[in-house]
Amino acid sequence: MKRVKWISIMALGLLSFQQKDTSPIWSYPSHFPEPSYDFTRNPLKARVIDLGRKLFYDPLLSGDNSISCASCHSPYNAFAHTDHDLSHGIRDQIGNRNAPALFNLAWQNAFMWDGAVNHLDVQALAPITHPKEMDETLVSVIEKLKKQAAYRKAFKLAYSDSIITGERILKALSQFQLTLVSANARYDKVKSGRAVFTEQEEKGYRLFQTHCNACHTEPLFTNGQFVSNGLPVDSTLNDAGRGGVTKRKQDSLLFKVPSLRNLSYTYPYMHDGRFKKLYQVLEHYTSANKALYNLDLRLQQPFLLNSVEKTDLVAFLLTLNDTSFVFNAAFRDPFTKK
Repeated sequence: MKRVKWISIMALGLLSFQQKDTSPIWSYPSHFPEPSYDFTRNPLKARVIDLGRKLFYDPLLSGDNSISCASCHSPYNAFAHTDHDLSHGIRDQIGNRNAPALFNLAWQNAFMWDGAVNHLDVQALAPITHPKEMDETLVSVIEKLKKQAAYRKAFKLAYSDSIITGERILKALSQFQLTLVSANARYDKVKSGRAVFTEQEEKGYRLFQTHCNACHTEPLFTNGQFVSNGLPVDSTLNDAGRGGVTKRKQDSLLFKVPSLRNLSYTYPYMHDGRFKKLYQVLEHYTSANKALYNLDLRLQQPFLLNSVEKTDLVAFLLTLNDTSFVFNAAFRDPFTKK
């Protein structure tokens, strides 16, 4: 295991406001690349992570105190949202996109489906202030937290004083999310020599390497880029994707390539959640009937698979499910009695 001097993923869950603020080890597998997040600017500490976990699950961060970050990012769904194709905000408002899964964020340099945010330490501002999501201001969140004795104590334990600031709130949320590392799927066990693929999984792996790896690059199973995958535009949403951020025509309909890890838990699929089943996704990519505007060059020739090959490919994709991550009690709601 590669190691960075901060906190062990598996040690979480035992953290509390009363715990001594130790600095154990944050680790990841040797087949993973080096993280891109600069930990020197926000060094992980047990009490700050604990604070961030509580903030992540607290509806006080929303305008009417009704929803939390976890409302759209459930730990049981690899921190995605499977109840709806589009995210739901306060006052029963419907968002514009499917809530993406949250894991392996230390290896990401751009966030949201359109890359509108380029740093994890400020990402939470987007859903907190979005009128269709949490519809709150950071100033108001600070005032609400100041009124809570438990939070005043938590901030003092985390930062040595009880001063509650926007920067501290956002960095605490980052610290908790940085611990959401998914790296113990069957695929990872094979890579580390703890398991072997079945014959079917091996065939699927070879198909994946031939047809999918260019965009869903292992071991993270995303290249972090923005591409147009040929989906026809939803006429109701009219979502321009990356183009809505950059205002450049060449970025129109480009969306961030999602990771294929934990697919069994993160349905529905695509930026607008239009596909409920994995086979629908495969049908899209193996069909020649994709919309052609701005289509990525790597997808202009559909890869044709027979039914057996599709089954083999799915068998491999299922090896990317990390049950130890999804069911890790360390990541669950700290306000819920165990």
